[in-house]
Amino acid sequence: MSNRSEKIKPDRPEPVRLNTEAFSVSKQSDPRDAAQKLQNGEYGVVEDRFSTGMAVLSELKKCIFRGKNKQDFAAYRDVRSLFYHASNRLLVPVENNQIALKKSPEIGWLKELYPDIETFMLTFPQIQGLNSSWQWHLRGIEYPGLKERIHPFYGTYFPTRFDHLRLFYNWLRQYSGKKTAAIDVGTGCGVLAFQMLNCGFENVAATDINPNAIISVKQHAEKTGLSDRIDSKLSDLFEAHNQKADLVVFNPPWLPAQKDTEGLDGAIYYEPDLFERFFSDVRNRLKEGGRVVILFSNLAESVGISDEHPVKKELQYGGRFKKIGVQKRKVVKASKKTKRRDHRKREFVELWELEPA
Repeated sequence: MSNRSEKIKPDRPEPVRLNTEAFSVSKQSDPRDAAQKLQNGEYGVVEDRFSTGMAVLSELKKCIFRGKNKQDFAAYRDVRSLFYHASNRLLVPVENNQIALKKSPEIGWLKELYPDIETFMLTFPQIQGLNSSWQWHLRGIEYPGLKERIHPFYGTYFPTRFDHLRLFYNWLRQYSGKKTAAIDVGTGCGVLAFQMLNCGFENVAATDINPNAIISVKQHAEKTGLSDRIDSKLSDLFEAHNQKADLVVFNPPWLPAQKDTEGLDGAIYYEPDLFERFFSDVRNRLKEGGRVVILFSNLAESVGISDEHPVKKELQYGGRFKKIGVQKRKVVKASKKTKRRDHRKREFVELWELEPA
């Protein structure tokens, strides 16, 4: 199976085109004053040092998050939205594929993603995202069941918690069904697809709506000599694939989209019709005796933002599938070193194994 096709154009942060005057931000600026202007809807441009922008964002974070209840997941997400919009009014100049500020990090993505633009501006959070992504890409990530590190391409979803990956890999090693073909829906960086290949599947079709994910999977397949066994295509669910499979694997987002989720970990929020579209089509993608595996979590229930479980809902009301089994694994507590809030104290990940009713 060939993994080569026409070159896919990656998504990239769009350069900012201002239609209004922006205020200047420098080492002489008062970070609190700059943070207040950003909250008021004004745009600012960092003029001298990368650390100047960091100081303003630090002050902005203090102003917006101070005194907020971190354990109230829904309310805290709204606060994050306020910070997202205000922080994205702080702009950074880029010239000749480098940040045009003193003591700035080197970010390889600027050269790879913007070969056609010499001078432009991005928001400070976009620059931070590019830098973080570049560091992950350089280091690579060791995943359960894979021999080689995955080096995710910019803008590709990649898991940083492995509980559900271990759950799937352990299930996969016990899987005794046919291994001619599998489909990995919403593949992200491709970790589940490559786990299946390493566990004996002859061919895997990997789909994702994000072009950067397809680029990432193709690059890893080429590095590891698996290009002939994985067919990665830009696709909303199954629309780009017609073949049937012995196993369809789906690791969907785990939280229902609510108001204003733009920029807030979009890969983990699902639209209201996602599961209905998946279940209405997946049955037609299974060979005789084929199975569906869905990796999910009770996160939405555990943090109190939803009491609806889409897999349970399908089994109870859909009439299209029946449960073969379900496995659960308690989520490992966050490291004490991390500064992130731990909303996952009561969370467990789930592996649902289904077959047509």
